[in-house]
Amino acid sequence: MNSFKNRFSAKSITGIAVLLALVIVLQAVGGTISIGAVQLNFTLIPIVLGAILFGAWVGAFLGFACGVVVLIQVISGAVPLYVLMWTNDPVVTTLTCLVKTTVAGFLAGVLFNAISKKNETIATFVASAIVPIINTSLFVIGCLFMKSIGGEATGAGYNVLIYILVFIVTFNFFIELGINLVFAPALKRVIKIIERK
Repeated sequence: MNSFKNRFSAKSITGIAVLLALVIVLQAVGGTISIGAVQLNFTLIPIVLGAILFGAWVGAFLGFACGVVVLIQVISGAVPLYVLMWTNDPVVTTLTCLVKTTVAGFLAGVLFNAISKKNETIATFVASAIVPIINTSLFVIGCLFMKSIGGEATGAGYNVLIYILVFIVTFNFFIELGINLVFAPALKRVIKIIERK
């Protein structure tokens, strides 16, 4: 009973609420900065922090919230690539949006919990890396279930998967991975220092 109370104390609920607000705000208005074909995405950081600080289910919850915001952006036509995906296959697009960050957040929490018993620093870096890895992998898998969009996606007649593999995975994945590996562990350390004081 004590562990249940500790998990859902006012302090932890406040922390989860702050991370949820960050996920929503970052994804909705400022989480992605476009530089040409490359997008710098900071939205995965609060998902990682939630999984590390509060466990796998909180990571999954924050990931699902992120997926809902992405789905709203897809349906509203905020991102051209997503419009093409939605037009091509709304069911697969919906599942991809909702599942990818949910699973990523959950697995980050599970791996952090398992590895932190031996080494918390390594566990933090593994959790920080696994979120963009799973997020991108499930995105690509979702795209595998879609039909060719043809010339609309790239202007050169390639199917959407080739476009995604070349531009999204090659550029965005490594940038997201780098951002997570730098910022999530650094922010976790700052939070731990603040908690001690």
